[in-house]
Amino acid sequence: MPLPAATLHYPHDRVLLNRTRLAYVHLRNLLTDAKRDRAAKVYGYVAVWLPEELLLLYLQEGEVVNATATIDGAHFRSLSIAEAVAMVPSAAEFGEICFYEADDEQLATMYWSQVLEPVSWPAELNVHDPAAVFAFLSATMHDGVVEVHAEDGGVSYGIVRNGNVARGFFADPGTATAEARLAALLAGGRIAARKNARLWPLPPPLPVQAPPAMIQAYRDLMAAVVKRLVDGGVDGAPSVAESARKMLVERHPCLDRFSLTHPHPRDPVTETPALSAAMGAWIGELLWTVAPQDGTTPEQLIGELARDRRHMFQSAGLFDALPWKVEW
Repeated sequence: MPLPAATLHYPHDRVLLNRTRLAYVHLRNLLTDAKRDRAAKVYGYVAVWLPEELLLLYLQEGEVVNATATIDGAHFRSLSIAEAVAMVPSAAEFGEICFYEADDEQLATMYWSQVLEPVSWPAELNVHDPAAVFAFLSATMHDGVVEVHAEDGGVSYGIVRNGNVARGFFADPGTATAEARLAALLAGGRIAARKNARLWPLPPPLPVQAPPAMIQAYRDLMAAVVKRLVDGGVDGAPSVAESARKMLVERHPCLDRFSLTHPHPRDPVTETPALSAAMGAWIGELLWTVAPQDGTTPEQLIGELARDRRHMFQSAGLFDALPWKVEW
C-alpha cells in the first residue's frame, strides 16, 4: 500500500531539482550547494519521500532552518535539523527528492499549517460553496490562510487579509486571480475527503532552529565545564550537573535532550534564544552549587573554556544569560 503522503506536493517558484530518485542525489551535497552564491542562497524547501515518511526541510538564504515529517500526510511532527538530515541515507535505494524555491511567506504558511491546530469552521458552513466561504471570511474580517488539499495531493493556500483573498500559493499552475483559483478548488470536487479545506490564523514568521553546530558547541562547553570541575577535585560534578538539568527541564524543555549520561542524545527542536537561556541557567545552577577547588571563579572558568568559540556564544546570547559577567 503506498504511503498516503507520497502524492503530496506543494506550491513552488523556481525548480532547482525536480522530483528525482533519491539514489541519484546526495542530500548533504545538495544542501551545501544551496548555500553558495551561484545558487543565490535560496529560500525554498527540499521534500524527501522516504519509504515510510515524507520529510520537508525548510531553507532560508540557503541554510536549513527547520524540518517536519509526516507518515500519513495529515499529521506532522517537528524534527531537529540534525535528526531530519540523518533520516536520509547517503545511498538510498528507494525514495524521491525535490528542491524548489519558494516565497518566505509560503514557507511560514506551510510550516505553521503542519504543526498547529486549525480554526474551526462554523458547523453550518459548506466549505464546498465558495460564495459561502468568502461571505464568512468577509463577515469575520479574517486575517489568515485557507488551505486546500486536492485529491491529487496538491496543497494550496489562499492568503486572506481583512476578509478578502489577497493572494495565494497554488500547487498547480494557473493565470486566474487568487480568489478565482481558490474558488475553483473549493467548488471543483477535487478536495481530498480526508483533509478537506482548513482555516488558519495569520502565521508568524518561519521559526529558525538553533543550528546543529551551535547545539554541539553547547554540548562541548558543558562537557568541558564538568571535566574541569572533576579535574579540580569535584568528583560529584557529573551528578550535580545532571540533577540541575532535570530540575530545569520544566522551565527549559530543550534541556531534555542534553543528558550527560545518554551516549547519543538527539538534538532538541529549539530556537537559539531559548537554547542560550537554557544553557545559561544550567551552567549558572551548576557553578553556584559547586566550584573548582583551586579558587577559580565561575567567571574565569567560563572565560577560559569558552574563549575559542566566544564569538559564537556571544552572538547566541549565552553571556547575557549567565548570572555573572565572563572574564576574558
